[in-house]
Amino acid sequence: MLDKPPVKTEPFVELKDVEVVYPNGTVALKPVTLDIADDQITVLLGPSGAGKSTLLRALNRLVVPKRGSVSVRGLGELKSKKAVRRYRLHTGMVFQQHQLIARLSALQNVLLSRIGNYSFARSLMPLPKTDRFWALECLDRVGLLEKALVRCDSLSGGQQQRVGIARAIAQRPNLILADEPVASLDPAASERVLGTLRTICRQDGIPAVISLHQLEYARTFADRIIGLSQGEVVFDGAPAALHESALERIYGARSMT
Repeated sequence: MLDKPPVKTEPFVELKDVEVVYPNGTVALKPVTLDIADDQITVLLGPSGAGKSTLLRALNRLVVPKRGSVSVRGLGELKSKKAVRRYRLHTGMVFQQHQLIARLSALQNVLLSRIGNYSFARSLMPLPKTDRFWALECLDRVGLLEKALVRCDSLSGGQQQRVGIARAIAQRPNLILADEPVASLDPAASERVLGTLRTICRQDGIPAVISLHQLEYARTFADRIIGLSQGEVVFDGAPAALHESALERIYGARSMT
């Protein structure tokens, strides 16, 4: 019996010739075509101004491309407001500056991610117990169950970022996008945050796209690295393939080894 060829699955997210030009005429992202697979942690790597955050925001339609398309499996091309809303409802975002409400507890911040599942009128009332139990489980998964009732402004930077991860996974996301999630953290906290994110993504089968400055973290935590320079994708491959020539394309003559 002949072996059957492997079935090629449709990518979860597909970008085709996506270009972003800001109102002042700055070309933030040159035409890029990429697929985001189901089972990968993809790191966007490059210096400041390379286009990492712009690409990440284009993935979530927080910036609207001048041309090109973003398509999602099961939704098709993200054209209508309804399609974008459905996509964002199941796309977890982890931000550089946490974006938590400082005066609220860790639990209350995580519960905010569940509000989008309800009508405006229903969201004004206490959320169901099932949501509260789920939010507590998410905090437990990031090692912060004992901090559930603690105000977020009493937590360390690393703990706040883990609350941000718990909030993202409380959405039951199909995709996680993280924009420089460890930029303001020390090395120990950075490794814990990225390790927690990677563990959860692998356990739940959630693809993630993470923008980073730090080469060493990209090599350690990524399955795939997309290198950008001046708004252009100049490298796309496994961490093991990130050799000196690739680093020079990303960072110029100032190679980072």
